[in-house]
Amino acid sequence: MKSMKAEITYNNKTYNINLAKPLDISLSLRGDDKNPIAWYLQSPKIFPVKDGDFIGKVSAGSSTNFNTIEFNPHAHGTHTECVGHITREFHSINDSLKKFFFTAKLISVEPENRGVDKVITEEQIRKELQKNDVEALIIRTHPNYIDKRTRKYSNTNWPYLEENAAKYIRECGIEHLLIDLPSVDKEKDEGKLLAHKAFWDFPKNTRFEATITELVYVPNKIEDGNYILNLQIASFENDAAPSKPVLFKLDAETSSA
Repeated sequence: MKSMKAEITYNNKTYNINLAKPLDISLSLRGDDKNPIAWYLQSPKIFPVKDGDFIGKVSAGSSTNFNTIEFNPHAHGTHTECVGHITREFHSINDSLKKFFFTAKLISVEPENRGVDKVITEEQIRKELQKNDVEALIIRTHPNYIDKRTRKYSNTNWPYLEENAAKYIRECGIEHLLIDLPSVDKEKDEGKLLAHKAFWDFPKNTRFEATITELVYVPNKIEDGNYILNLQIASFENDAAPSKPVLFKLDAETSSA
């Protein structure tokens, strides 16, 4: 594969990134029971359109494959959401996310036991993240088994982000938070959504351009550290949309004037 180098300047240093070597941390959407699922829904569906004698499938005699897809962005794969996820007023992710390249840091955290819960704490985040360090934070939870790609999360009481941890992340200047869980909040929290609200600083000083991306998957071969993040979404006029976050490794650091 040919090298496709680009220069990025960050903190008065210039780095090369190789655009030909992307590190995809998204989950693909499948139309079967191997798809990850959360929020008590069934598997997404991908099926050919039928209209009279027409079946939108080449193997069934059509000239094209012509599928309908039924899914929920929050429940069926990697998705990026804006504050419109928790507001009475409508806010679209398509209007909130207008830039797509960010400095980013990947950290790995093993949630701590707290009664029957597993929690990502402020102390854990403080050990890994400093103020004004980067624009985006990716949290990989341990253990990081490959079955995250197909896991059925409903009624599992997955790990979640402590409210103070989300607040600290916001105070560090993080605009885009990514995590490999169905939600930054507890599965059943009586609608409190404490981490969502703390990260978006809702409702007092709402950060309308900040985003949360959930259900990413970061393979173990990708090392913790700093990257460039390309965060792309499908152009949905909705609070959330399917997304494809991709990381690029920073190489060849040199001083910059």
